[in-house]
Amino acid sequence: MKGVLWLAWRQQRAMIITGLVLLAAVAAWAAYLRSEMTTLIDDYGFVPCKGWNGGCEGLGSFLVLDASTGPIRTLGTLGLALPALIGVFWGAPLLGRELESGTLKLALTQGVSGHRWFAARFGLAALFAVFASGTVAALTAWWWAPVSNTLDGLYWYDAYIYNATGPASVACALFGLAAGTAVGLLVRRTLPAMAVAFAAIGTVGLLTRALRTGWIAPETRITPGMTPKTPVGSAWSTGEFGYLTSDGREHDINTPVCQTSGEDLRQCMAEHGFVARYHKVYPSSDFWTFQWIETALYLGLAAVLVALVLYVLRRPAATAGAATTAARTATATTRTAAGV
Repeated sequence: MKGVLWLAWRQQRAMIITGLVLLAAVAAWAAYLRSEMTTLIDDYGFVPCKGWNGGCEGLGSFLVLDASTGPIRTLGTLGLALPALIGVFWGAPLLGRELESGTLKLALTQGVSGHRWFAARFGLAALFAVFASGTVAALTAWWWAPVSNTLDGLYWYDAYIYNATGPASVACALFGLAAGTAVGLLVRRTLPAMAVAFAAIGTVGLLTRALRTGWIAPETRITPGMTPKTPVGSAWSTGEFGYLTSDGREHDINTPVCQTSGEDLRQCMAEHGFVARYHKVYPSSDFWTFQWIETALYLGLAAVLVALVLYVLRRPAATAGAATTAARTATATTRTAAGV
């Protein structure tokens, strides 16, 4: 290892080593608690009763879920927060600190192109982001698998699982790193860049969650007449259900209200010309469809942000000038604080 890659390692090795130690601790903690969970599964005769279909649950199943859901949710929360943590504490200072201290100007005058210098720094950080997010995703999925989509436990669409497992979690970590890096380059001050990066990454995450149900159409489950409705099971209910007329028109459950049963339900449906009931859900198999769509989205955003950084770094004179300005501002702020 030599040249810019050696310099990138030298500057980021503390972060990498610290991250690896923390990952090892998390992995050991998850492995220990999962082993306890599997012991409870054997002791209580746990039955993987998927969804709330009924008829297969037992006291042992609820005891296992009660003991394991909280810790799995904790690990899932780490996976959910990891993109923001990477963006704020690694991405934002990656270039922002160089600009603030003025060392970027020195780096760009050592016969090394801005692109090559950036590729080494960002590439090393990206490798760790992929490794860290992939490790947390694998641990979460491995721990959750024996009790997945069961009774009152965690389901595939819960944020603790959805955002902490699958390829989208890795892509989101890369997006977080790219967002933090771009903000650091544009804001030029480390602490303000960290705040802006946190807000930007959080906003994109919230928007993605809000728009998720618009990616694909839900599955419409139809039950003719008064036939018992298909259990929701492991599916993600959209909350849209009601009645169908003979021409296929949908009528929401609340307009008109026929929330009764037995003969009352039959009469109500006959009075309004309803011939069937419908319920819209996303089956558990849609997990992968959602994941790949959001993976493409996050990777696309990351690519755009990296392209923006490369564009700015194409102008070494302007970049060096920005570094000088940022360094002077930081120095002036320090002197003011010191009362000089």
